[in-house]
Amino acid sequence: MTAAAPVRVAVVGLGWAGRSIWLPRLREHPRFAVAAAVDPDPAARATVAAAHPDLELLADVAELGPARFDLAVVAVPNHRHADIAERLLTAGIPVFLEKPVCLSSAEADRLAAAERAGDVTLLAGSAARYRADVSRLYEVATELGAIRHVDLAWIRARGIPDAGGWFTRREQSGGGALVDLGWHLLDTLTPLLGSVEFHQVVGTTSDDFVSDGAWAASWRHGEQAASPGGGGGDVEDTARGFLVTENGTSVSLRASWASHEARDLTAINVEGAAGTASLRCTFGFGPNRQDRSVLSLTRAGQTTAVPLPDEPIGTEYRRQLDELPAMLADPASRGRAIAEVRPTIAAIERLYDSARSHRPTPQLVRAGS
Repeated sequence: MTAAAPVRVAVVGLGWAGRSIWLPRLREHPRFAVAAAVDPDPAARATVAAAHPDLELLADVAELGPARFDLAVVAVPNHRHADIAERLLTAGIPVFLEKPVCLSSAEADRLAAAERAGDVTLLAGSAARYRADVSRLYEVATELGAIRHVDLAWIRARGIPDAGGWFTRREQSGGGALVDLGWHLLDTLTPLLGSVEFHQVVGTTSDDFVSDGAWAASWRHGEQAASPGGGGGDVEDTARGFLVTENGTSVSLRASWASHEARDLTAINVEGAAGTASLRCTFGFGPNRQDRSVLSLTRAGQTTAVPLPDEPIGTEYRRQLDELPAMLADPASRGRAIAEVRPTIAAIERLYDSARSHRPTPQLVRAGS
């Protein structure tokens, strides 16, 4: 039997995610052949050229063509996601798009139309679902009966990305911790609840840390323009929300780039009619992590530990790459990413709308008071 030909890939976007997450994993994976990388910044191209002298470096996706590439992995700044993916899809090049897939429901509509126009597939980054501990949580959740409530939290001790750069500028990022961390949390809901619509959504945001560079992501200081002593931005560093599905299942959400906690914590608690499953771990690459992932199952007052395998940080990204060739070849993948994205971006839009409506009205100070 002849082995399948490797998927010919172009990596679009050579910032931290493109250079540190996707390019090295794609280059070492036997099912992929990275043929080109694209970035408009000459300095970014030069950095990649020094590490990968055999790679073709391009300045614009217009230089790509469907005859040469089976897939474009897009990891550009948030505000360019929809535009770049739309151009590639329309040109007939399948796209794997890093989160957030889009910044509005209108952008989701554009991507759906481009997928149809180009007659190719859009795939979405969903790294959290490919973690071994999250996958085990999904298995345990099938034993919980009807799911009544889910608690979702990703709380960093300190970890504002690219402090003072595009991540903290709303016009470029689309939002702060809710778009960045909250997207991952909401994305974990689909295997638990299905593609649900939320009947009620209420949210709040705060920005106590975002303008202080001391709370920046220490593991990314080499990637950002701001120093630890500087920062600034117009996005939230913390978002909190409460959502209720049409069938009455509730979801609480907290996403924080910075806090007064000692360690970075990601927690997912699933409460069902027949028990509760609780996962405590740390998503992402931050070094200030929980010692290990812990999953427990509680029934009738008795809590038992659920064994979990140890795996290196970032394994979930390699595991997702393992699945991409089959997803590309499956006709049923067409349209699936947008169908799953719509409830996520709709929830984020409504959380921001709610947070804006609940901002306190400034109080006038009377003379002499």
